[in-house]
Amino acid sequence: MDAYDTGSGARQGPGGREHPAGPGGEGTGDGTGGASGSPEGAAGPGAVRGGSGETAEPPPASGPADPRSPSETAEPPPVTGPAEPGPVRDAAESGPSAGTAESASGTAPATAAAAEQVKPVEPVEPVELPTGVAALSPRYQVGALVALAVVAAAVCAHLGLVFLHVAPSNTLTKQHGAAVDEWVFPEFEQNWKLFAPNPLQQNISVQVRAEVSTADGEIRTTGWYDLSAEDGRAIDGNPVPSHTQQNELRRAWDFFVATHDSDDRAVGLRGTLSESYLRRIAVLRLERNDAAGPGGVVERVQYRSRTTNVEPPSWSGEKVSDRPTVRELPWWTVSGSGDPREGAA
Repeated sequence: MDAYDTGSGARQGPGGREHPAGPGGEGTGDGTGGASGSPEGAAGPGAVRGGSGETAEPPPASGPADPRSPSETAEPPPVTGPAEPGPVRDAAESGPSAGTAESASGTAPATAAAAEQVKPVEPVEPVELPTGVAALSPRYQVGALVALAVVAAAVCAHLGLVFLHVAPSNTLTKQHGAAVDEWVFPEFEQNWKLFAPNPLQQNISVQVRAEVSTADGEIRTTGWYDLSAEDGRAIDGNPVPSHTQQNELRRAWDFFVATHDSDDRAVGLRGTLSESYLRRIAVLRLERNDAAGPGGVVERVQYRSRTTNVEPPSWSGEKVSDRPTVRELPWWTVSGSGDPREGAA
């Protein structure tokens, strides 16, 4: 029983009434009671209730009597707040719970030390490495800058010469026209046919064949190679066709026609230059098609063109011939290495 339990001192009287016992074992009879606070009034074996002469039964052993006063032994009010920590008991009194607390207190410093050793890793910021010319060594940077300067100067000079070629006649073109034409013709010739009032309305197919000396000393003539059809197949379906596929052969043939008369005779030095240009293109294309064969050498080449008018739209009312016109050039002699020779056979 708890020492603060006031019901532990209750006694049943003869009449069935309950006689509470005081804190000091002091009993009250039916009107009389023992002296308060005296040792004789303490509850115990053989204690005699005052006034009635009845012998009270010994109370059950509930621990030693509390020597405190009745006011101190009153039942404390229920604890509504957190309990105050009591004094730390010895290991013998605390038992297993004390050992657990001790072990917990022993591991606490170790855990704190481990927490101090394990620190969060700070994120490392990425280092931006130099790219492009800045990534090169100073020597190579100087070389790259010089190369870029040379390329820029060449591009500016080329654009300036082409501009002078297409520009109206002026002082510069009159004084340096020969130098401009030497640079522009034949690879970089410009014209305004695309924007003319009457653009080209013909399909021109340029073809070439060759006389080849075989390895056993015989001479054979190849069939006609349609160079325009080869360029057309390379351009068809190609989103970025090359400049040579689109314009090299076409502009070379236009250059030849403009510098030759109806009898295919050259007019001036530009006519001779146009023939050399066509010879060079023919040899390159024939080598690409392996026209000479193993051990063979191209000795002569011959060009021909097949011109067909484009059919006009139905609403124009214009009538044109649909019969193709063929123009066949004489044989031109070339060397085995592909360099053109002067003169024609």
